[in-house]
Amino acid sequence: MEWYLYPAVVGVGMLAGFINTLAGSGSLLTLPFLMFLGLPANVANGTNRIAILLQNVVSVGGFRQKKVLSFREGLWYALPAVLGALLGARIAVNLDEEVMRRTIGGLLLFMFVLILYKPSRWQKGRDVPMTPGRRALLVGIFFLIGIYGGFIQAGVGFFLLAGLVLGAGADLVKANALKVFIILMYTPLALGVFMWSGQVNYLLGLVLAVGNMAGAWLGTRVAVSWGPRFVRIILLAALVISAAKLTGLADRIAALFV
Repeated sequence: MEWYLYPAVVGVGMLAGFINTLAGSGSLLTLPFLMFLGLPANVANGTNRIAILLQNVVSVGGFRQKKVLSFREGLWYALPAVLGALLGARIAVNLDEEVMRRTIGGLLLFMFVLILYKPSRWQKGRDVPMTPGRRALLVGIFFLIGIYGGFIQAGVGFFLLAGLVLGAGADLVKANALKVFIILMYTPLALGVFMWSGQVNYLLGLVLAVGNMAGAWLGTRVAVSWGPRFVRIILLAALVISAAKLTGLADRIAALFV
């Protein structure tokens, strides 16, 4: 790879790290870029996990320093997600990728409508009684999200935020802190599966991680300083762009100007 592409990798990683920390789906930037550089899709998926891992080390440290993250609370949600992610990274199923992408895009658009309709739920935390039934439901939800995260990763932040805000009653700042902790817990296992399969480019992964970590450092400070209202705006923008890309709408719009 030419030397001048390395700064571009760092730049893309920085933007992705910022988006991942405040909302999610930064991997929709990094995965296509890694494939543009010549990596096969499965190797790009594995290589991206290095950057995700180190990005979330920085994010968790930043949120912990700002005193908005409880490890004890995070473990309740992280443990089922870890088990799901291990299964997701190992699973081998015959899925129609195009149908899957469009389905996820449709779900993201549905989340966009939910956030517009009930903004207070996303900006203000609420007390949710943790009855045995609700706790069992949340365990199941985060296990399923973990399967998705281990299998694909791109867009998992949105689903984690939805589970934490709508299911657990967290505001967006606290939900983002818990989200990055959950991802940090399961990413080493998923990365290990890709490493075992020889599907990781370590040099590109570490270069990308430099950018992701810088973006994550900035994102944690913006989230805490600017509050849930600003995070909600970023989340809405990221949802629209991600849904447009996954459903193919972005490609159709781009084709009109070619």
